[in-house]
Amino acid sequence: MKTKKIMYSLIFGALIFPSIAFGQWTGGTSNGLSKAGDAGLPDGGILQIVTNIMNWLLVLVGVIGIIGFVISGILYLTAAGDSNQIDRAKTAMTWSIVGVIVALMGYVIIKAVNAMLGGDSSTF
Repeated sequence: MKTKKIMYSLIFGALIFPSIAFGQWTGGTSNGLSKAGDAGLPDGGILQIVTNIMNWLLVLVGVIGIIGFVISGILYLTAAGDSNQIDRAKTAMTWSIVGVIVALMGYVIIKAVNAMLGGDSSTF
């Protein structure tokens, strides 16, 4: 059973490898193949793609943190003096603020690393 899984993995890897290699190709129009941009694909390199994914994920974390902050505020307002509900709302608010701060720190770190590795400038 284990050898079957290994064989299937090797066959899958052998079949998928050419598509990965051609997916990175951005050459001219030789051999009838067009550029990646002609097919509606991004022209950027792998660094730009990873940066875009990280920025998207950080925005998602920030939005989820803000939604959590609003929900915890509603919980606090509707607690009606119940100390357990107030403590729960305060804890949720604290972690929502932490989530927003982590998202902002992640954005700053990604911009700083991108500027340092990109060679654009020494400051970000």
